[in-house]
Parts: sequence; C-alpha cells; structure tokens
Amino acid sequence: MPRDGGRYFDGTLGFGGHARAILERSSPTGELAGTDLDSQAISRLEALLEPYRARVHLFQGNFTEIDRICAMLGWENLDGILVDLGMSSMALDDPGRGFSFLREGPLDMRFSSRNPLTAGEVVNSYDEGRLASIIREYGEERFAKRIAERIVQARPIATTTGLADVVSRAIPRRFWPRKIHPATQTFQAIRMEVNGEIDSIGAFLPKAAGLLAVGGVMAVISFHSLEDRLVKRFFAGTEKEFFHPRGLPAPPKEAGPGIERITRRSITASGEEVERNPRARSARLRAARRVS
Repeated sequence: MPRDGGRYFDGTLGFGGHARAILERSSPTGELAGTDLDSQAISRLEALLEPYRARVHLFQGNFTEIDRICAMLGWENLDGILVDLGMSSMALDDPGRGFSFLREGPLDMRFSSRNPLTAGEVVNSYDEGRLASIIREYGEERFAKRIAERIVQARPIATTTGLADVVSRAIPRRFWPRKIHPATQTFQAIRMEVNGEIDSIGAFLPKAAGLLAVGGVMAVISFHSLEDRLVKRFFAGTEKEFFHPRGLPAPPKEAGPGIERITRRSITASGEEVERNPRARSARLRAARRVS
C-alpha cells in the first residue's frame, strides 16, 4: 500500500490511472517517477497530473531505464514498482499506429517513434525462417511456418488489413480460433519483435528487484504467457536460475536481492471486471516483496 513519504515507480504510465492512485495514497509527500514510450502519453499526463507536479517525475522512455532514472533523481531505493504490460487502448484504436487488424493503417506497431524498426520492415525484409520463428515463439501460432511462407509470397505488404488478409488465408478455416481474429497471434508476435518486449522484461526484472527497499513491493501485470512465465520464474528465484539455455546446467547462485512471492498464483480479473473491460480477460497480476 503506498504511504506518505514513499518513493514509487510506474514503468508504463498509459492513461495515468495507476500513477494518480499512487500519488493520492502516498500524499502529502510521496513521490512517483514514471516512464512511457509514447510521447503523446507523456504530454497528456503532464496536464492530468498537474495537481501533483511537485511530487511526480515523468520521462519518455523504456521502463528498463529505471536504474538511470533513479540515479538522476538521487533515489537509492524504491518502496513500490509497477509495470502494466498491456497495450494502450488509445494506441490500439488509432489506425495510424498500425496495431489493429480491424482498421486499415500503415504497418508501424512502434510504441515509440524513436524506434527505427517498424512492422513493415519485419514483414517485408525478414527472411522466411526468421519470420516463422518470431510468429511461433512470440505468437504461439501453430501455423507459423505456413503464415511466414504466405507473407513472403505476398510481398510487398503495405497495410494492416493487407497483412491480416494474408495471415487469415494462410490458416485453414476449420482451425480459425472462435473468440479472436485469426491474425491476432501473428500481429502480437510482430508487435513484440518490433518493440523488443521480451528482452525489455528480462532486463528490467533484476534491475527493479535491486532497487526495491527491504519491504518494498513490485507488481507486474502481463497479458502474454511468455511475459507471465518470465515474471513467475523470476519471482520464484533469481534471474540466473531461469535465464540460461535449456539443457545446460544452471549457473551457481550468487548473493542478490532476496524477494518472495506475495501470492503463489497470478491474480486474474473477475467476471464483473471483464464485463466492464473485455481486454482485461487475459491480464495476470503477480507481486513480490523484497525481504533482504
């Protein structure tokens, strides 16, 4: 629970709901540092969080920069850390950002305009094997090889709807998922590749754990099984136990920050919450506390 005088970090500011709640509950002197890759989100939040101006520090950037930001502010540790790995509804609903297969837009999918890699480059320049690997690993798509083959054959692909059509036709109709669009998993995979999402989580977790004060809490909301698996494993032990090649002996444990899971299982949205916000259906919340 945020407290007066505490220092907190929100790595994915988005609409600012979590940030505002933390600032309210840590009043009158609690401080919050926050990041978001989207410059539009930062501009919007500067106005929204104006009442807390003396206690909030906003940065356009990746949450992996948590250590640099704390050093800039002169903060040695944090009492609470939060990252919500879900897509911004505003970005998802903007055809110009290229995230949605439901509205025609450019193949972009970047969280930040500073990122030089776009979905168009992934779709139109990656070789077939690399494309298939990304779609299989990040999208968990059983027809990854077939989809990659069809994408290469259809090049150049310029729009989101064009890509969605190619992917849909690559999957036999009888295997189309019932509750989601057949291109959902492929779009997810390409977006994750463009933004380096899995690498960011792997880099962030050990940094964040090291910056937590003893008794401090870190919470992560994930929407993808790969993300949730990384968080689950990290909270169960140390990063060195789980970030090494399969089939090889795990490296020896080294002394590091001791963290313990607050709950063994992830917390999911209630039926009522899903009814209000269908996108919360796949959300998984995990939290851990630093104990040494």
